[in-house]
Amino acid sequence: MALWQQLAGVAGALLAIRGGQSGTTALADIEAGLRPGVQSLLFQVLRQSGRAEALRRQLAARTPPPAADALLCVALALCWSPEDSPYEPFTLVNQAVEAAKHNAETRAQASFINGCLRRFLRERDALVAATDNDPVARWNHPTWWIQRLRKDHPLHWEQILRANNTHAPMTLRVNQQKGTVAQYQSALRAIGLEANPVGDVGLVLQQPVPVQILPGFADGWVSVQDAAAQMAAPLLLQGLDLAQPLRVLDACAAPGGKTAHLLEMAGIGAPLQVTALEIDAARSARIGDTLQRLGLSAKVVVADAARPQDWWHTDCGGVLFDAILLDAPCTASGIVRRHPDVRWLRRETDITQLASLQARLLTTLWPLLRPGGRLLYCTCSVFRAEGDAQVQTFLAHNTDAQLLPSPGHLIPGKADKAGAVPDNQTGEHDGFFYALLQKSLQ
Repeated sequence: MALWQQLAGVAGALLAIRGGQSGTTALADIEAGLRPGVQSLLFQVLRQSGRAEALRRQLAARTPPPAADALLCVALALCWSPEDSPYEPFTLVNQAVEAAKHNAETRAQASFINGCLRRFLRERDALVAATDNDPVARWNHPTWWIQRLRKDHPLHWEQILRANNTHAPMTLRVNQQKGTVAQYQSALRAIGLEANPVGDVGLVLQQPVPVQILPGFADGWVSVQDAAAQMAAPLLLQGLDLAQPLRVLDACAAPGGKTAHLLEMAGIGAPLQVTALEIDAARSARIGDTLQRLGLSAKVVVADAARPQDWWHTDCGGVLFDAILLDAPCTASGIVRRHPDVRWLRRETDITQLASLQARLLTTLWPLLRPGGRLLYCTCSVFRAEGDAQVQTFLAHNTDAQLLPSPGHLIPGKADKAGAVPDNQTGEHDGFFYALLQKSLQ
């Protein structure tokens, strides 16, 4: 496909994201043949959108029409740093102008886009320097996001922002019922793929690859799951006697990775009964697909975890659970490396709304846990309102709850030094929060 076609696709996707669509939805509308190239370029653009918009303000006194502005910002995001540009700057400029000429919405602005971009190439150093003091341009995150991170993580906020602007690695979880990490590492090496161990059963690939070429993927030897998410099952099951019948609820379970890990850890034939709850019927289907590929079985229920009156008696017999995994809906502020659109889609008010939902889920599910049982609360967020602050409020209002040793807030990216809870750095992983709560026996 011609580069101008890809740039046009990226600009269209960026325009959709600016209009409130997720990157996933925007990319789904791209022609299949163009989609891989568009996604790669779009992710780079989203990681540099703050800088691109600041540069566009230097170049144009007035904001251009939306479609032209999106295309201009795409070109600026891709060529502002020669070291990181995927193409020669003049090639990008020529192809961006070509894309403008092929689109009825931007054809009238083709000369304007050409003039802005050629001026940028002539005055690059001065224009970039003029934007260096703009925090949004420097960090490529909204102002409110930067300010909240500085408050929540005064020692690590810069590290988090830097990590968010890098590519996330492809991390695998080796199915312990099918083989060991060392064995799978050897299988990868046999086809020319190198990977480094992470956690207990994880491997980080040096280069991402399509899952279809992974040895034994279709047969359930391995799953794709970030190292932070791989901590959930071991944390919840540690210290429990897996030889005894246990009832486990995985609330908000889609797409099923944590459900599968729980069952893998228990082993074939173990009396572990897992109920995987998911409010979205389409997403719940992914749980079934995941379990089928791995040869595992769980009870999948489509229902709202916050409304146990709709499912607890009818689908679970009204029996208390021994353990509950609550991977609560959140801002996804810890997985920006994988979803660079999140930072531009979220609004600061979303944090309060989601924190309210998280509190409601905790309060609603806690009574369904037997005395002595444990609940693992987690979010893929680095904001304290969705992590430490949420749990401290819950503990203050539930005297029968005890906080067990937990990772707390996990900082995204590769660790460069040891850290302490609640700013924990344990390796190459996404941003996450974990709190393990135990209910008293009385």
